[in-house]
Amino acid sequence: MTTTHAYDALVIGGGGGGLRAAIELSERCRTAVISKLYPTRSHTGAAQGGVCAALGNVEEDSPEWHAFDTVKGGDYLVDQPAALLMTEEAVEAIYQLERWGLPFNRTSDGRIDQRRFGGHTRNHGEAPVRRACYAADRTGHMILQTLYQQCVKRDVRFFNEFYCLDLLRDDAGITVGIVAFELATGELHVFRAKAVVFATGGYGRMFRVTSNAHALTGDGPSVVWRRGIPLEDMEMFQFHPTGLARLGVLLSEAARGEGGIVLNSEGERFMERYAPTIKDLAPRDMVSRAIYQEIKEGRGGGPAGDQVYLDISHLDPKVIEEKLPDITEFARIYLKVEPMEEPVPIQPTAHYAMGGIPTDTDGRVVVGADEDVVPGLYAVGECACVSVHGANRLGTNSLLDLVVFGRRAGDDAARYVREADLATPSERPEQPTLELLDGILGRTTGDNAGEIRKELQDNMFELAFVVRSDESLTKMQQIIASLRDRYERVAITDKGARYNTDLMETVELGYLLDCADALVAGALVRTESRGAHFREDHPLRDDANWLKHTLAYREPDGSIRIEYKAVKMGPYVPMERKY
Repeated sequence: MTTTHAYDALVIGGGGGGLRAAIELSERCRTAVISKLYPTRSHTGAAQGGVCAALGNVEEDSPEWHAFDTVKGGDYLVDQPAALLMTEEAVEAIYQLERWGLPFNRTSDGRIDQRRFGGHTRNHGEAPVRRACYAADRTGHMILQTLYQQCVKRDVRFFNEFYCLDLLRDDAGITVGIVAFELATGELHVFRAKAVVFATGGYGRMFRVTSNAHALTGDGPSVVWRRGIPLEDMEMFQFHPTGLARLGVLLSEAARGEGGIVLNSEGERFMERYAPTIKDLAPRDMVSRAIYQEIKEGRGGGPAGDQVYLDISHLDPKVIEEKLPDITEFARIYLKVEPMEEPVPIQPTAHYAMGGIPTDTDGRVVVGADEDVVPGLYAVGECACVSVHGANRLGTNSLLDLVVFGRRAGDDAARYVREADLATPSERPEQPTLELLDGILGRTTGDNAGEIRKELQDNMFELAFVVRSDESLTKMQQIIASLRDRYERVAITDKGARYNTDLMETVELGYLLDCADALVAGALVRTESRGAHFREDHPLRDDANWLKHTLAYREPDGSIRIEYKAVKMGPYVPMERKY
């Protein structure tokens, strides 16, 4: 049984970017949010440290300096007009959240307080600056709750625990809706719409050690990729330096912003060697590689010698209790370590996708080197690539990305809806989705999805993590091809209709394989090191040949074709990254 719905606009995903777009849309057209989670469980709530803007409440600052740090931090793969726009609109975005009731920490005179964060400097790199607005170490949680309350206030229609499984486009390539699976009933729903905004988050679950929730399986990028949309800069995946050892649970950069330091097994503050000016507050890619180097040279700790330590024991206990309550509790619960008295074991964890669905600054999905607009299709947040993060996202720019470009995508989608007609999907638009699900449900014997997922995660962690090479990536590509073959034969034991999480997790595994395939293909062709993408066989950045974005297309036979488009330059001339 298939149920059909009609709305002016659909938002796919109930995290910060999706909710901000829905707020903008709901005031001007009939809007529905399709989310596979209850919205306040979305991964935006896991963001801890802050959301940045050059308010200048604590120290002198400006949007221009913020833009410079964004471009430099992204190793000059950032589209500079997008970065300048984001940092200019950041100030109003923060004050809008404040007006909606977000409980920011305050200075003694009542202004929004701001803390230091990695890679954020003043006067073009001269000194660290306090730019991150924060609510203790629960900033993402507060933003998510605030935006959800605004959606409830505007009577936004939510379809919770609905999984988007297909994008519908007509013969002219115009977006006409989606197909979704309702977890509670096992029924398919066709949602017709003039505009669709994807805000489905990242895909870090392809790695064994990750800060990402189990729901982050690359649904949006994979769904549109299967419908002919390229994916941009997929090789650029960020590894956060301070994940709890072996678990990947994030310890926010806010800890280092408040004065925490990273130590090796000899008790040495080793970041002084790698970034002598800003030390532990260097960008995440640099700190992660420094940790890798320390471990490689035998200065790692723990039973396997594969971890270092985050030390906040020298900080004022009042600061820890008031500004870092969650991350200290994580250390106590998961590792049985008391951070006020001893260093916490850490290692890099897969954290954030800089690449994704290519968009312009209005959130419109664009294809090819000429950036042709796909009518009615939008993307925002981690599933999108604007590209304001380039090859390495600065901490706190992710939450800013959500609220700035979520608003802009919602605004432009509302404009598009006023001008467009509600197109009719093809007859039986749910048929490809039915075939996908029936293929999995119809097998009585076959490969195990859990085993395939574990092999993918283990091998991506070993072969395509912080350090890569032609040899490791080629091997990973062969492994993915083998896993894809096995995935075509996968079978599950639960054949029921209601709450069949086995079925949905198997579909999600297909999405992870797609995203991993695109990531490895982009990493193989990019024969340089830039930001989070480090090739030990090509350790230098190569602006002469690689100051460009990759676009990965999925061909009908399953192979991947790579095209390129130019980076949009601006006032900041590429230079060596020194901190």
